[in-house]
Amino acid sequence: MLPGMSEPAPVFDPRAVIDGRVPGLRKTYFYAGMALAAACAIIALAVYLAESVADGRGVVPFAIALPLAILPVPLLLAAVLWVDRLEPEPRGNLIFAFAWGAGIAALVALLVNTAGLEYVTQPALGASAGEYVSATFAAPVVEETLKGAVLAGLLWRRRAEFDGPTDGIIYAAMTGLGFAMMENVGYYINALVTPMHGGVALLGYTFVLRGLLSPLLHPMFTSMTGLGVAYAAQRRGGGWAVVVGWLAAIALHMIWNGLSRYGLAGLVAGYALMCWVLGVLVVILVSGRRRLVRQIREHLPPYAGTGLVTAADVVMLTSLRARHAARNWARRAGGVPAAAAMGEYQLASTELALLGDKASRGVITEDEFTRRRHDLLALMQVARASYRVPKEGGRRSRKARTPSA
Repeated sequence: MLPGMSEPAPVFDPRAVIDGRVPGLRKTYFYAGMALAAACAIIALAVYLAESVADGRGVVPFAIALPLAILPVPLLLAAVLWVDRLEPEPRGNLIFAFAWGAGIAALVALLVNTAGLEYVTQPALGASAGEYVSATFAAPVVEETLKGAVLAGLLWRRRAEFDGPTDGIIYAAMTGLGFAMMENVGYYINALVTPMHGGVALLGYTFVLRGLLSPLLHPMFTSMTGLGVAYAAQRRGGGWAVVVGWLAAIALHMIWNGLSRYGLAGLVAGYALMCWVLGVLVVILVSGRRRLVRQIREHLPPYAGTGLVTAADVVMLTSLRARHAARNWARRAGGVPAAAAMGEYQLASTELALLGDKASRGVITEDEFTRRRHDLLALMQVARASYRVPKEGGRRSRKARTPSA
């Protein structure tokens, strides 16, 4: 380096600070994983297309099944993201979880389940009994293992992202929605090409049953594994919880598939059980929201001396409505960049509260706490200065009133 020259300053990446990763680091593993998941999804769709063509009806069943499988997904994804508003997970992680379910997990499960059915259970037990045994005892193990694998991977690579049970449910839901979407393509094709009692009527029944009445089955099953992973992430030596969650996911899946043998009574019993499970998950999500609010109220006020957190800020951060109002104020006062800075301040402040909770429970080391606290406070300082910059030449608009003291 020549005299008088200095190294270029590193690029400040707010998203990297919030996510707790190295700024500017290209996540090669993420792009490689997405490419692999996309390739697997394409292969799975090719298998379904071949199944459609082999029946002699051409591509029509596939062309009908694919849009139907995709149809409810945007609404379901929006519901998951709506739940994940107060402390949103990194979008890259959520996208990867969905892609894993729709690609890698769906393809491997399709191949393994089909091979087990055709070469093991049906030859040994006959067509009907073999299909029932495969669906009830084999498929749940295969599918919950494959879906749970991405959660275990996130625990290994991104342990800090699991701040509580809500995060485990969110990641499990994304994985389950991707898997269910791809699996439904096969179910809808089978409904159209079934020799007896097939066609539009059976397709309509299958769509109502799987697409409208039970779209959350796979997310609910895998949420058991997600809860186990979230528990393990919050405690040292909690790996046993992952196994317990995985076994619970398999058990729920087995019960649901096994009840299909008992007709309408089995269907009613299955829905009653799943409604109860859904109710428990909703209680956990609500409890998680309240717990996060308590953490914000407990761990942020000590930073009042830094000038980065006021009593009004704490009140704002504990309410989704107030957060939205604060971003709207920032947009009116300083435009889109100011609104983005307000959003970054909110996320960094929330992460700081969660960091304080982890430190109080001894989940992280003192060095990890000090380093991450420094980065988050730095981001909060930059963001606070950005959204306080007046829109026009140093004067704040008279109509723009900050919701923060």
